[in-house]
Amino acid sequence: MRTVHWVALTVLGLLLLSSLSMWLWGEFARRAQGAPSEALPVQSDQTALDALLAPWDERLGGASGAALVTRNLDAFVLRALAAREAGRSLDVQYYIWHDDLTGRLLKEALISAAERGVRVRMLIDDMNGAGRDDVLLAMDALPNLEVRLFNPARNRNTALRRALEMALRLVSTNRRMHNKAWIADNRVALVGGRNIGDEYFDASDSTNFHDADLLLVGDGVRQASRIFDQFWNSAEVIPLRALHGDRARPEPALLARSRAAWREQARASAYMQALAGGALLRERVSPLSATPLYRVDDLRVLSDPPQKAAAIAARRAPERWLMYDVLSMLFSARHEVRVISPYFVPGSSGSLLFAGQAARGVDVGIVTNSLSATDVPVVHAGYMGYRKPLLQSGVKLWEMRRSPASRARPGLLGSGASAVRPGQARPSAGGASLHTKSFVVDGERGFVGSFNFDPRSAYLNTEMGVMFSHPGLAGELRRMFDAAAHPSDSYRLSLAGEALRWHDGVAGKVWDAEPHAGWFQRALTRVLTRLPIESQL
Repeated sequence: MRTVHWVALTVLGLLLLSSLSMWLWGEFARRAQGAPSEALPVQSDQTALDALLAPWDERLGGASGAALVTRNLDAFVLRALAAREAGRSLDVQYYIWHDDLTGRLLKEALISAAERGVRVRMLIDDMNGAGRDDVLLAMDALPNLEVRLFNPARNRNTALRRALEMALRLVSTNRRMHNKAWIADNRVALVGGRNIGDEYFDASDSTNFHDADLLLVGDGVRQASRIFDQFWNSAEVIPLRALHGDRARPEPALLARSRAAWREQARASAYMQALAGGALLRERVSPLSATPLYRVDDLRVLSDPPQKAAAIAARRAPERWLMYDVLSMLFSARHEVRVISPYFVPGSSGSLLFAGQAARGVDVGIVTNSLSATDVPVVHAGYMGYRKPLLQSGVKLWEMRRSPASRARPGLLGSGASAVRPGQARPSAGGASLHTKSFVVDGERGFVGSFNFDPRSAYLNTEMGVMFSHPGLAGELRRMFDAAAHPSDSYRLSLAGEALRWHDGVAGKVWDAEPHAGWFQRALTRVLTRLPIESQL
């Protein structure tokens, strides 16, 4: 009985410590709130982007222009060129920003813009930010550049104290900002699934992600800017400098040394070569482009509110969450649904949705990662139990290979080979993993963004994306799905009685276990399926 009392007292003590920690954080966050600011309004011809895109605004009226960006090198170049051409403002919002080749080059783009007088607002989720404050503080010290963090830890230097704080504030620290947006001069935006880092731009020597963005002009950009402002000015976002207080004294020479090192590293890369011409952005917004912008009258840039991360449940307002827009679009299907989701854990309600559609005659197809391709095995473990019921209900499943047999084939979700222009060095060609998050319904309506079809995107993280109705743009998403499900890039799943089978269209082989996954991967995922953690996936 004494043991029970001690356990009860321990649990009560931890709950009190957790409550105190969250209260103290709330008090600190209230005092540390940054000065509010808003997106700068567009002008007729104040900047190069104004001159380039004002004619588009005139043609579009209140509509949006949109183009799908699947090639990874193009995605990097468009961001860098938008920053280079910006003359008024840059607003960037990301879950991950790696300190690697492409991450440093895009930081350099922000720094250069700030030095020529552009107002730069950089908003990053703090989950992956441990130990990286020095350079960010040096950037923040520039007159026109400010760095803020979403839901950050107060402890910035000691890993143990940071971990302890995050454990005590677990209810709130488990809720992250997964949004991704790059907005220049309030004239052009890139919104989609890509974070900032080598693996998102085909620069990694190990694994590169297939991903997708939408390039936006017109009203869609202003919608993205309003979402950015909502986050930037929210109680969940804290200026980096406020987290360091009087200790925020960056070494003056640090940024100069770092920039010199970045430039040396980048000098011979395909990424510097790709920026040399500087024409890609102008080509993509040209009416004569081979991949033109579509005029889309029905386009909405959507996001969860930042309060989804609030520690107090009453502030979260679930009726405003993005998952309801996603579910509404999927429920509306009459003929066909195509889903690309790298981390796919539909849960009982999602399985019922897709099974119900298949029972009503809707053609439902889903592409996700195979065990050998996924970078998050625990999520694959959460998905495994849903495969048989989905297949039995008539849903079609494909799982992407670790290394597609034909990386250079045009139309693949992000082939580095197809993105390189003549005379350029080819980016790294390591293994491939799916990271695209998109849906297309009835060949008319679609979604591209950061939302995975899993519990974490639905209930924990803030997510962002673009929902639209346009047959031309939806057709591109449908072709992207077909490329992902192609036998050279994915295994088709089927059932033989109660047993799963993977059809390898390249080798002409049928697998009866997870293809190209080692025994340890298979054993690990079987163990992980036993853990009661689906709500966190």
